Amino acid sequence: MPKTRAITRRTFLKKAAGSAGAAAAFTIVPRHVLGGPGYTPPSEVITRAVIGVGGMGLAGHVTTNEEGKPPVTLAVCDVDRDHLAAAMKKAARSCEAYTDWRRVLERTDVDTIHIATPPHWHALMGIAAAQAGFDIMAEKPFTRTVREGQAYVAAVQRYGRILQVNTHFRFESYYQFGASRVLKRLVDSGLLGRPLTVRVFRSLGFDWKIKLWSGRTNLKPQAMPSELDYDMWLGPAPVKPYHPHRVHQSFRGYWDYDGGGLADMGQHYLDPIQYILGKDDTGPIEISAEAPWPPHPDAVQLWGSVRLRYADGDTLLLESGEWGPSSPAGLPFIEGPNGRVFDNYRTDPPGLFDQLAGLPEPPPLVDFETAVRTRQKAGGNESVAHRSCSLVNLANIAIRTGRPLRWNPQAQVFINDDGADALLEAPMRAPWRLSY
Repeated sequence: MPKTRAITRRTFLKKAAGSAGAAAAFTIVPRHVLGGPGYTPPSEVITRAVIGVGGMGLAGHVTTNEEGKPPVTLAVCDVDRDHLAAAMKKAARSCEAYTDWRRVLERTDVDTIHIATPPHWHALMGIAAAQAGFDIMAEKPFTRTVREGQAYVAAVQRYGRILQVNTHFRFESYYQFGASRVLKRLVDSGLLGRPLTVRVFRSLGFDWKIKLWSGRTNLKPQAMPSELDYDMWLGPAPVKPYHPHRVHQSFRGYWDYDGGGLADMGQHYLDPIQYILGKDDTGPIEISAEAPWPPHPDAVQLWGSVRLRYADGDTLLLESGEWGPSSPAGLPFIEGPNGRVFDNYRTDPPGLFDQLAGLPEPPPLVDFETAVRTRQKAGGNESVAHRSCSLVNLANIAIRTGRPLRWNPQAQVFINDDGADALLEAPMRAPWRLSY
């Protein structure tokens, strides 16, 4: 697929709409094709195919193609026929169902690929979509491993594609702590001083869901349901006996596919913090964790806290509140030597936000649709998505190794720790492999 495929499709439709009046004597043209007040012509619609339509894929990515309007969701794909049927029902019309995602990439009328599968598929599908010339809306976590993230970034950039990771807190209100751009402006002003400590604690409203997404250690093989292609669901992951807890939502509890509640919620929480602190192009240099030992080789289990420290001394403290000691409520979210920020914009000393009047504001973030149309970098693009997802990957490696780790964020390797380096990637089952 050529790099300009989406633009070519829109150009063709614009020409078709422009000639519709001359052809009216011979052809009846639907009103929405002509555009005009109250009507969006197909040339202005960014179409999508959604791969993975269970859970978030169905709820957040499959749109209903309304009568009298150009269709948006043109294709849906899943290895579970029940999921596929629900997606087709929601799309309602002008949509085609697939069970093999590779066939979706053969479409010439689709502009964007939305990937909402389990994370062990994210890099493979995203790289293939970039190679085929599609722009990509990527679900979090960006990738299961750091090495997969590096390959994904390289492919998106090599093929000149637009990518946005679906972590909206960078753009929108960050729970009770206010808009990310406002907090970034405060940090950039220097009023809080440096270094900063940021607390991402359950007691401050951050639910890490670690018990909800813990794996089970006593799974007994069960018969595979007829509606599920389990071998294709596994894809690059090792073959293990089927059990319903391995798939559909609870897959998050197993290292082969995801990284527990930390991976489920971590990029949501940490992506805007990277942005607020100005760390979008780097990562921590020290990572440590408190968690039960030894870790289970298959099932993701509990953890208590994680500490990530950057070269300038800025530190992220994560606390699950579901294992080990918990901190009390009322602690500051962001704390520096000269000031602190609590919930609901409350600051110590009071009035810090009032002092921002007249100071520069961060540049506006570009949303996915605007980026696709203008070819600007999206606000949550592949590079920043990889860096924020790496925080999750590194935290889980600290939990799994049970020791403090030193990290080189430029080379993206651990320092003198081959055992930790081995967890930066995961073997893929043949014939699947990273290619970019």
